[in-house]
Amino acid sequence: MSAIDDETVGPAQGRAQVRELIAAMTLEEKLAQLVGLWQGVDREGGAVAPLQDAMDTVEQSFADFAAHGLGQITRHYGTRPLDPREGRATLTAKQRWLKENTRLGIPAIVHEECLTGLAAWKAATYPVPPAWGATFDPPLVERMAARIGRTMAGLGIHQGLAPVLDVIRDMRWGRVEECISEDPYHVAVTGAAYVRGLQSAGIIATLKHFVGYSDSRAGRNLAPVHAGTREVRDVLEFPFEVAVRDAGARSVMNSYAEIDGVPVAASTEHLTGTLREEWGFDGTVVADYFAVAFLQTLHRVAEDGGDAAAQAITAGIDVELPTGVTYLQPLKERIEDGRLGMDVVDRALERVLRQKAELGLLDPEWSPDPAPARANGVSAGGVSADDVDTEEDRTLAATLAERSLVLLRNDGVLPLGATRPAPGRIAVIGPNAQSLSAMFGCYSFINHVLPHHPDCDTGLGVETVEAALRREFTAADIVTERGTGVDDGATDGIPAAATAAAGADVAVVVVGDRSGLFGRGTSGEGCDADDLELPGAQRALVEAVIATGTPTVVVLLTGRGYALGWLLDTAAAAVQAFFPGEEGAAAIAGVLSGRVNPSGRMPMSLPRGAGAQPYSYLHPPLGAASSVTNIATEPPVRYGFGLSYTRFGYEDFTVDAETVDVADAIRCAVTVRNTGDREGAEVVQLYASDPVASVTRPLAQLVAFARVPLGPGESARVHFTVPTRLLGFTDRDGVRIVEPGDVGVSVRRDAGDVIVEHTVRLTGEVHIVTGAEPRISTVDIS
Repeated sequence: MSAIDDETVGPAQGRAQVRELIAAMTLEEKLAQLVGLWQGVDREGGAVAPLQDAMDTVEQSFADFAAHGLGQITRHYGTRPLDPREGRATLTAKQRWLKENTRLGIPAIVHEECLTGLAAWKAATYPVPPAWGATFDPPLVERMAARIGRTMAGLGIHQGLAPVLDVIRDMRWGRVEECISEDPYHVAVTGAAYVRGLQSAGIIATLKHFVGYSDSRAGRNLAPVHAGTREVRDVLEFPFEVAVRDAGARSVMNSYAEIDGVPVAASTEHLTGTLREEWGFDGTVVADYFAVAFLQTLHRVAEDGGDAAAQAITAGIDVELPTGVTYLQPLKERIEDGRLGMDVVDRALERVLRQKAELGLLDPEWSPDPAPARANGVSAGGVSADDVDTEEDRTLAATLAERSLVLLRNDGVLPLGATRPAPGRIAVIGPNAQSLSAMFGCYSFINHVLPHHPDCDTGLGVETVEAALRREFTAADIVTERGTGVDDGATDGIPAAATAAAGADVAVVVVGDRSGLFGRGTSGEGCDADDLELPGAQRALVEAVIATGTPTVVVLLTGRGYALGWLLDTAAAAVQAFFPGEEGAAAIAGVLSGRVNPSGRMPMSLPRGAGAQPYSYLHPPLGAASSVTNIATEPPVRYGFGLSYTRFGYEDFTVDAETVDVADAIRCAVTVRNTGDREGAEVVQLYASDPVASVTRPLAQLVAFARVPLGPGESARVHFTVPTRLLGFTDRDGVRIVEPGDVGVSVRRDAGDVIVEHTVRLTGEVHIVTGAEPRISTVDIS
């Protein structure tokens, strides 16, 4: 059957036609468009979502559930191992069934997780978001997202549940590995690049998790947010504002959290006031999985499922995901007995149908069949189902991994063989040296789903670090010892590891995290930490190897930053790798050999210890060490830090004007020069400070950056235009303003290492921010 009348449902017909469609729908058909359907999930094992026992206990057939239509198909590819070709065929059959067997014939939106690549069996898997942040290379992230989007489009997918724009506030939180950075500007620029890339392929990007989720008490998942209104507006909301207003994101997912006693899933203030009325967002708001039901079961602000549904849809959640727990029968009962007006349902429905129209799903000529393949086997929509991990994916994943690796310490031992004879024997030690899963984050298919299918292979050609080192150092004798597990606390293998190290020219110790879900890992969703030492007995292993006197290189494969001050004082070298994806092992080997010159910079401050959390370099004066407390706060590694195998110098930092109108922009430039003897890339970082303001302000904040590749002796002039809007804040009356007065503008090697600084005076009256001002600095390199 076709959708009512052909002339009413074309994608370009506008709101009037969508409203005509709505007027022809029954209540059951309306509610069906506001929910997803999740099939094939392990309903008892808690495999891929928290507290998924909120789902109905009996799984209905597709035909029974979707008899009145269906809003979304949930994770068709991402719930169990499914060959892409088979998955495309079964998805096509489902969409054809909707088209031919429901009264209105409206296809469903298909959504999948895609944070580190499409989370599906055999699909290319890229580094985690902290690695994106470490590259300081938004254009590269945009290319990655575009590639992910093309893969998804070729498989009949319409919506991706990414990027995560939560700002890192506490290293104990398990979902640090899903976040880009502790700096909101850094998150905003990088996240907006991901949105542009994904949506360039016709895939709806879904911003997660609006808002406050990462600022939970003690870093515990779903714990109440402990941020004031000013922190929420000026820090936590900023990346979402940029992604909506500047990048045009078409969907937003709510945060599970509560802010000052109000769950975000029921917050009209955030989901309607800020998002729609202030920012002008006109896309769809989708519920994080089971977030609507959680209003009753976890937050206890709703008396039953119908009350939860009424609160959520009134606040602004248009679509209940992953399935229809509350938006079907419970919401229907509320409407039928008059406790909720139909206008609220129609408002959400109009947004959903407009989005389906944008995707072409209301077009009478829309077909569920894959686009015809070109001569090269690639469909018009993207890649074919036969190849979801191409050579192009591999090359891009390798580049991202290489640029993300951060050299934290080097006493000259690296690159191996460059300043001394190449090592004849290398001891490769540690629990992550031979671990494939250590390359990936918790939202990779390998760590998210495959642990529940132990007999299934990874579907990807992935190397371990040990295997990559054997390929990189073909002339070396490589010996291996595990030493200990990631978190089992076992110490009986440490003596053998120390013996292997003592007999080697150099020891490479690969330690860190095991990413997983809900307590099944040391990093990942629901895998929070109350101790920021390396998990298990890994510190003891590293210390035993270092104690042998053999030069020791420590490779950290982690999802968060750990308290590593002790290691940085004793190891010969240390390399930080945030789960670097399918090409990560080769990238690590390349950095150790010198084939790759490390250029990554820390997207987060390494913590001094768990007792120093939450921490951000964006602290006001009283956030620093002082005589009023005995607790030191200075991190052992600051935000923005990273070493290279070459050297960079700075010259001629200038500002165009020493006075600037309070509503204009600061224009400045600096020359950066490679003063070493090999090619490398410097990350030029520009910070601003506001020494006197009407509310307390950070000692410094990032306002612009540029990744600048340079050959030996080469230089480049980097020009920055910084909108004064970036110096704005919410004042004592709750109004966002930019104040006149002196501000410092500085070039730094990291958040605390000032190279040169100028003072600029902002002149004029207090400027009230309207939203029309530029929010992102522009950079020109000559």
